[in-house]
Amino acid sequence: MNKWIIGVLVILAILVGGFFALNSYIYEEKQAPAAAEYQDAEFFIEGAYVRFGEETHYFGNELKTDLDGDGREDVAFIATHEPGGSGTFYYVVAALNTERGYVGSDGYLLGDRIASQNITLSPNPRHKNVIVANYAERAAGEPMTAQPSVGKSVYLKIDPSSRMWGIVEPDFEGESR
Repeated sequence: MNKWIIGVLVILAILVGGFFALNSYIYEEKQAPAAAEYQDAEFFIEGAYVRFGEETHYFGNELKTDLDGDGREDVAFIATHEPGGSGTFYYVVAALNTERGYVGSDGYLLGDRIASQNITLSPNPRHKNVIVANYAERAAGEPMTAQPSVGKSVYLKIDPSSRMWGIVEPDFEGESR
């Protein structure tokens, strides 16, 4: 009987140890690569992880603020992506400042050949960690060669765990936490 109990305990110990080892491995695999500088982070744009280089570039309009509520200063800014052809696609991205370094977010597409203006904090006092990306685009029906002239704003909030942007309604009466 004692051998049976010891055998069960050994099997349970192996299963529990295996669970924690596998869980640790999965956790490490899900961690994004961290960079020492925010412009060196890896961002998720058009279905792929990218770094600044041939097709993807730092544009600017950066806002340094705590985007994820952890007390560290993160950076939101505009990146451009030129995969070929005549289009230049503008994205809002974030580099979240973590204990390991900066990790990049997904890119929120503003548009093709727009006129990016600035990124600010939301003026709505109910919005916590919400940014506003301001830009101009072409009026409906105008050709792609026309200068962007219609002002637009998008209110965005980052989900710290998935590092994905969500749209926030600017004057929503509910809470944005």
